[in-house]
Amino acid sequence: MKNTQYKNTSIAYTDSGKGTAIVLLHGFLENQKMWDNYIATFAKKNRVITIDLLGHGETECLGYVHSMEDNAQAVQAVLAELRIRKAILVGHSMGGYVALAFAEQYPDAVKGLVLLNSTAKEDSPERKTNRDRAIKAVKQSYKAFVSMAIANLFSENNREHLVEEIELVKKEALKTPLQAIVASLEGMKIRKDREVLLHLTPYPKMLILGEKDPVLPYKENKTQTENSAVALVTFPDGHMSHIENQEDLTAVLLAFFKKI
Repeated sequence: MKNTQYKNTSIAYTDSGKGTAIVLLHGFLENQKMWDNYIATFAKKNRVITIDLLGHGETECLGYVHSMEDNAQAVQAVLAELRIRKAILVGHSMGGYVALAFAEQYPDAVKGLVLLNSTAKEDSPERKTNRDRAIKAVKQSYKAFVSMAIANLFSENNREHLVEEIELVKKEALKTPLQAIVASLEGMKIRKDREVLLHLTPYPKMLILGEKDPVLPYKENKTQTENSAVALVTFPDGHMSHIENQEDLTAVLLAFFKKI
């Protein structure tokens, strides 16, 4: 694990392999360890960078709102430190929102973009209300909130099959401090709609969705790829494709990287 500074805040990252750079960005309540089962495979032919986003993993908090733009600038600080000028970005859930903010701020630095269980749409009014409810809930009962939030990410079927895996995800999630959880919820709530990037950017793009995703309704989100050059990949499970569909996801991502 290495560190760099962004706005006097320590940003943790890893750097493995050689070749075209791939930047893997985790989601809310996760950290770069979510990619542990992927790094060795990807690093055979590529340079793989994983980054702990603001307030997650080993990266410190930065104030009381972690905007997607601030996260994107923290990612850029890591790439600048490593002298990487262009990279393929893969973002899981909130990591996808950060990847989109990065693509908007640094258009020439993107070679490819994968939104994994993520969306380019902004929060609907209903989702914004749910974020406010979540902020209240986590302040009242941190442990219960985290535990429930994680279980709700898996398809119902997998909640029974993947008991051990879910426990491990919860264990990592509970390392996220309260301030970071609130700051990230605030940041996601105010993020911009960036659907235009799916249509007007020149690099290859892919949207990977779970048909039974409990937090990102499939039918509503697949419409983003209509009349665009974005490849749509559908898995039959929930919001945690990197765990629920590990083998298939590995194959899909390797094929995407190979084309670039």
